[in-house]
Amino acid sequence: MHMPERQYWTAERVRALPDDGNRYECVYGELLVSPSPREIHQRVLGRLHLAVARYLETDRTGVVYFSPADISWREDTLVQPDLFVVPIEQAREGWTAMRNLWLAIEVLSPSTARHDRFTKRVLYQREGVATYWIADTKAELVEVWSPSDEQPEIVRDVLTWRPSSARTPLMLELKALFAPL
Repeated sequence: MHMPERQYWTAERVRALPDDGNRYECVYGELLVSPSPREIHQRVLGRLHLAVARYLETDRTGVVYFSPADISWREDTLVQPDLFVVPIEQAREGWTAMRNLWLAIEVLSPSTARHDRFTKRVLYQREGVATYWIADTKAELVEVWSPSDEQPEIVRDVLTWRPSSARTPLMLELKALFAPL
């Protein structure tokens, strides 16, 4: 039986794909395809964005963005974190300058869990993303990763984030984050 040749994807090839409602990313040449997110994904993502944006208003050293947004550290890598924070200097320069992610957040979906927990986590750790949150809406918890972690910190009550430039931490109660409508 003849196996089809595995295609090697670049950020440029991914950017050329049609806008068909899917999210396309590539990590080390592997194409990752995600369908449109579910309602709970969008609700939790909206709450996270609002909390992080409000928090950053007090300090003005970082900017929060949400997908779609192309983050690429190399030719064969292009990711679109659900939410991410970059230093304001990089934000002023545009997408191509955004390489120093202070915080990256992915909200799990059934179709993205494997990539978020393994493929993208390893990439984010290798690229020095200071803090990576994986929000699990089913288990109502957040996995917190830093570049040197071998295991995540599992947070079930209050999520805390404090960038090095901040005077006070952001504190999010997970009960409110995952609350139903």
